[in-house]
Amino acid sequence: MPIAQSDLLFKLIKSLNKAEKRNFKLYANRIQSNDDVKFLKLFDLLDKQDVFNEVLLFKKMPSLKKSQFANLKRHLYQQICISLRLIHIRKNVDIEIREQLDFARILYGKGLYIQSLTLLERIKVLAEKSNQEVLHMEILEFLKLIEGKHITRSRKVKNKMEKLVQESAKSAATNLNLAKLSNLKIKIHGLYITMGHVKNKKEYNLVKDYFRSHLIHVKKDRLSFFEKVYLNQSYVWYYYILLDFSNCYKHALKWKNMFEKYSEMKGRNPDLYMRGMHYVLSSTYNMGLYSEFCKCLKDFEDFNEQYKKTFSITSEIIAFIYIMTSKINKHAIEGSFKEGLELAPGIFRKLKKYELHLDAHRIMIFHYKIASLYFGAGNFNQVIKYTNKIVNMEAGSLREDIQCFTRLLNMIAHYESGNYDHLDYLVQSVFRFLNKMKDTTQVHKELINFLKRVLRTSPDIWKEHMEVLYSKLTKLEKDPFERRSFLYLDINAWLAGSLQKRSFEAVVKEKFNREFADK
Repeated sequence: MPIAQSDLLFKLIKSLNKAEKRNFKLYANRIQSNDDVKFLKLFDLLDKQDVFNEVLLFKKMPSLKKSQFANLKRHLYQQICISLRLIHIRKNVDIEIREQLDFARILYGKGLYIQSLTLLERIKVLAEKSNQEVLHMEILEFLKLIEGKHITRSRKVKNKMEKLVQESAKSAATNLNLAKLSNLKIKIHGLYITMGHVKNKKEYNLVKDYFRSHLIHVKKDRLSFFEKVYLNQSYVWYYYILLDFSNCYKHALKWKNMFEKYSEMKGRNPDLYMRGMHYVLSSTYNMGLYSEFCKCLKDFEDFNEQYKKTFSITSEIIAFIYIMTSKINKHAIEGSFKEGLELAPGIFRKLKKYELHLDAHRIMIFHYKIASLYFGAGNFNQVIKYTNKIVNMEAGSLREDIQCFTRLLNMIAHYESGNYDHLDYLVQSVFRFLNKMKDTTQVHKELINFLKRVLRTSPDIWKEHMEVLYSKLTKLEKDPFERRSFLYLDINAWLAGSLQKRSFEAVVKEKFNREFADK
């Protein structure tokens, strides 16, 4: 098992929880002789290090030669993976099926054809029940191999071979369709990561044509569980990019309800179920469906509480990201920004805990969300601090929409803080950035032009400029390609508060009480 970088082993060890470390020690002591304990000692030393330090390892293990180090690391890495497999076989049905499939191959190799067939028939049922389509096909192919080479008792069963061939043909068609659907959802997801929501009619038509050209190759009738989920997942991403949150919600709900209908699949694939709930939450948040949003958030928290003891580290991270994002969104709807900031210490503790596993995209989102909470609470210095973290990230073209609105929020925070000397430079810098990203919407232009006018004119007439901006943005809010700007920050609520000499938080709370409190 090649290890390309020296710290891969270190990262693996640091990802282990207490139970996994204890299990590895027990496993290693069973397989290791008393006079050969080097790889266990290496494990202990790496476990105690906070930062990977190869020089210190050789000092602590003077008998270890540099020529032996690569093989020792490889051996330790492999043994940790084997011990992890022993634990996770009880948690993952696909690992269990693969183990039984390996046993069937061993039995077949020993000439025990009937025993191999019996085992394959049993796990075939398990694969079907748990919707493990790829493994199901592999089992069927192995069954065909045995039946084709040997005269077994199965030949006495009427139409046994014909049924096996039909099952195989059906399984092959299902897996081909699954591959097409998984390709489609990955491609659509990739479009969103690079470009965000559509910005104009040209992008709208591009995404629409792209999606439809791939969808025509997909079978959409008599689908299996995962085919239905993947199809709805593709539609969710498609409508999400198009800012069609009504259809996005419809397909996200179908995705979630598939798991509600087949409840055993929640435990078998919790990550996919949680992603479905996340898009129900995102859609209801963007549509302003507060009661539906709260119901789904409670379902999510209940699910997390029920299943968290069985979660892998990946599932833990997914639950943390989606639940915390939704809790912040809930405070944003209610206008309870100061209360929302109480979440921040816990979020940063988790970000530290999962830093080896989180990508730049997730970190960027949380920094923007925290900055938005501080904006709502009126703490503009903290807004500048957290937006600067995003500005200084080496994100390239990742989530250009977040990068653009981060800079706009940063400008507004400087304006509110009275940093007018610095604001002149910022306006020019942001304008250049937006031109470079080719992401300049009319809302961007109007906001930048407003700040330019403010810098050139007397404070006595700033209110007039703000009234003009408010009037223009109120009209733009109805434009389907401009409304994405208002998803990241309720700019009109900020303007209304400034004109009425009220806080942004007060305006949002009043809006919430007017629209949702009675409901």
